[in-house]
Amino acid sequence: MRILAVLNRDGGTLKTTDLEQFGSQLRSAFEKAGHEFDLEIAPGSRIMRALENAGEDPEVDVILAGGGDGTISGAAAIAWKSGKALGVIPAGTMNLFARSIGVPLDIMEAGTALAEGTISACDIATANGRAFVHQYSIGMQPRMVKERNERTYNSRFGKMLASLIATLSMFTRPPSFEAIVTFNDQPKSGRTRVSQKYSLISISNNLYGEDHMPYADRLDGGVLGVYRAGVLPTAASVKLVSELMAGSWRSNPDFTEDPAKEVTLKFPHLKRSAKAIIDGELIKLTPEVVVKTHPGALKILIPKKQ
Repeated sequence: MRILAVLNRDGGTLKTTDLEQFGSQLRSAFEKAGHEFDLEIAPGSRIMRALENAGEDPEVDVILAGGGDGTISGAAAIAWKSGKALGVIPAGTMNLFARSIGVPLDIMEAGTALAEGTISACDIATANGRAFVHQYSIGMQPRMVKERNERTYNSRFGKMLASLIATLSMFTRPPSFEAIVTFNDQPKSGRTRVSQKYSLISISNNLYGEDHMPYADRLDGGVLGVYRAGVLPTAASVKLVSELMAGSWRSNPDFTEDPAKEVTLKFPHLKRSAKAIIDGELIKLTPEVVVKTHPGALKILIPKKQ
């Protein structure tokens, strides 16, 4: 196979990596496994154009994307639309999609494991046509990311500290928004929540696993995971967030989980400034959002098990 690695030199841990040396190590691993290998290193301002070029190149079989969640999500959308396979070098803070597909979190270990990997199929989801591989979220998470981004940080630790401060701030001012949630692929009777107030709605590409932070243990189940929490007092919000991070949320009565194939969200009283999160990126929240799963539509490079 012909592999084109596209690395975001401004993305996550790649900022502090010698990318020429790392690229050389990747080349050695993939060529040793019998593949053709090319490398492009692009700044964050040009990473999407570089990925689009990879998607348009008829000679490329696998787009090996290196960067944070935004880079990986954009690469997944391009790979899906172009029919190419996606490989992931996890260089972000959480790397939740990489965890779901079993990619080692050390970038060199990831390259070695992927060089000897195989092509498989996984699900991808869309929100109003925009692809995502991990999660679309409204409420708590966009609030935390917005407040985190308003703080200055120059390292991974600094980003984590800013996230913690933003989380604590959110507990003192919990989000509250009105939403109607309709499960389009199931009988509507009893499945529509009319004008209910929420502090959190998250829709994941497959159901969250347990005993770890919220990400799917498998991405070929052909379902969305629809997660909701009402407006909670501070103590209950703290409890829910801590249980989400520990993966022990399933017994929490304030948090519901529903599998679905397609969901419509409507927001009767939407503020102009309202935001959503899609794979870690803040976007404008629209009055109606249709979220769908596309089972087996994304080809991915699965690492060799170590």
